[in-house]
Amino acid sequence: MNQDLNHLYSQAFHLLEKLIATPSFSGEELATADLIESFFSSHKVQTLRKHNNVWAYNKYFDLQKPTILLNSHHDTVKPNGQYTNDPFLPIVDEEKLYGLGSNDAGGALVSLMAAFIYFYEQQGLPFNICIAATGEEETSGENGVRSILSELTPISFAIVGEPTQMQMAIAEKGSMVIDCLAKGRSGHAAREEGDNAIYKAMKDIEWFSSFKFPIQDNLPDPVKMTVTQINAGIQHNIVPGDCSFTVDVRFDHNYTQREILNMVINHTSVMLKVRPNVLQPSNIDLLHPVVVAGISLGRKTYLSPTSSDQGWLDMPSVKMGPGCSSRSHTANEFILIEEIEEGIDIYINLLQALVPIVGKLNTIGVSNIPPRFTIVDGLKN
Repeated sequence: MNQDLNHLYSQAFHLLEKLIATPSFSGEELATADLIESFFSSHKVQTLRKHNNVWAYNKYFDLQKPTILLNSHHDTVKPNGQYTNDPFLPIVDEEKLYGLGSNDAGGALVSLMAAFIYFYEQQGLPFNICIAATGEEETSGENGVRSILSELTPISFAIVGEPTQMQMAIAEKGSMVIDCLAKGRSGHAAREEGDNAIYKAMKDIEWFSSFKFPIQDNLPDPVKMTVTQINAGIQHNIVPGDCSFTVDVRFDHNYTQREILNMVINHTSVMLKVRPNVLQPSNIDLLHPVVVAGISLGRKTYLSPTSSDQGWLDMPSVKMGPGCSSRSHTANEFILIEEIEEGIDIYINLLQALVPIVGKLNTIGVSNIPPRFTIVDGLKN
């Protein structure tokens, strides 16, 4: 068995090297989808494909059994200008594999794929396993995971692979982007003319930066609003008549999208436009079998402040995977080789731990999370 696992470790590592070497920006994942199909084909796994999403089921699939979804993404953001390495050249140095997408979320993807292969030909499993390698996660694109959900066999629950240091995110904040426009009146900067839109925007930006949504004592902030972009002015001697800025909003189940927008409208003077594809917050019951199984393996639970494809899923789910969230989208991104191996081991052990309690998979659903977790933005090494 150790030899089999060592072979899986090696295959997962080399697949990740190939994925790093193949550009796969969101919406442009054709070549990495081909690589993933080829990997499954080499293991005689029949795959299904839509757009750049590739999925498959275990060999002895049985409609009478519950199905577990293993999902992660193979698209990446674009490399930032601070890279000193070639982002598409997989480099191993001091047991670290460097390259764009190595941590977010290549390590989780190949670890889930390896775990799927481990169980693929096993007979007598009390559940089915569906693996889905999907695209457009980084842009919440329409042709990503949500484009295939209606085509999957009914799913009992999901494990979403993202870098969490293999701890379990049992709740995840939703994500909403608001484009704001402060309207003023243009005029000559040398005279007392016009109504400076920048000054008007500054008042509202100050509100976004300091306002706290009401919440019970000793609970995490339910809503986090961050101004991330701003634009105004056409030249130095003209008072700007418009100032636009963008607000990134992360929120949990304590406030709905409508309630958040009403609060913004009542406290600001800007014109608002909400971008489409709002990701909803997600959570899972602390007594759900996958949470219980994870805790039995020494996994910690926490509330994730970041968003993922978990927000599109309409079934209970946990987010967990090798790597560290704080490395995501950074220059010279990397993942530790031992993290990939640990990820494969824990995924396998987690699924094995579910075998004796699989009968509960279809009876436990989503519920509110008691205040027994902490916010961790990428658990530190």
